[in-house]
Amino acid sequence: MQLITRRSFSAALVAGAALSMFPAAGRAADIVKAKNVVLVHGAYADASCWLDVIPHLQAAGLNVMAVQNPLTSFADDIEATKRILALMDGPTVLVGHSYSGMLVTEAGVDPKVTALVYIAARAPDAGEDYTALAKQYPTPPASAGLVHSGGYAQLSEEAFVRDFAGDLPVARAKALYSVQGRISDTLFNAKTTVAAWRSKPSWYAVSKNDRTINPDLERFMAKRMNATTIELDASHVSLISQPLAVANLILAAAGHSDKS
Repeated sequence: MQLITRRSFSAALVAGAALSMFPAAGRAADIVKAKNVVLVHGAYADASCWLDVIPHLQAAGLNVMAVQNPLTSFADDIEATKRILALMDGPTVLVGHSYSGMLVTEAGVDPKVTALVYIAARAPDAGEDYTALAKQYPTPPASAGLVHSGGYAQLSEEAFVRDFAGDLPVARAKALYSVQGRISDTLFNAKTTVAAWRSKPSWYAVSKNDRTINPDLERFMAKRMNATTIELDASHVSLISQPLAVANLILAAAGHSDKS
């Protein structure tokens, strides 16, 4: 009973925010009801970061699949995302966290994709130099914690616990640090060739306490794409620290009301 109460309360909060701050393009009349959700993880993570979100989406009757990105190159990650999209048999919401916002932006032109959801994610325009865009804002603290070795990089334990997953219990953050995805040094040099958010309705969850992507940069990207936007008192990993709020945002994009 407690889960149902919290779930309903969270949904009410999101719905209330929608009335006051969601752009007209994201209102219910414009939403295609989806049957599938594809979740894409970012750098320094793997698909398990969605485990707290997935049950809420499945409870609403959605078919949910998470991509396991190799993080060896942007092209490899795009291919991994497209392989999962190819398995979908109808309207699909494509969701990206962090770096994978670039993958959502590129792969989201797939005709099956009816909506895009960005969770504290990169959202470049076609051909845009995201690194140059990010330099227009103060550098987030996590950047100083990158450790490079053999053509790959990862976050140090200190940076991961403090700057990547700062609102999680320390034990949980340390466990996630141990299984983080190591990224190719070339990963962040890529540029998207298209911007799916220019033709697909988009939703965005800004993490107000983000120390991995500057929150003001997140706000800029969300506003530029005219995204339906919520702001969460969360670190970079709101999908882990606030899975109900993230799930409810995805449900809104999928045209599903809270089933509890």
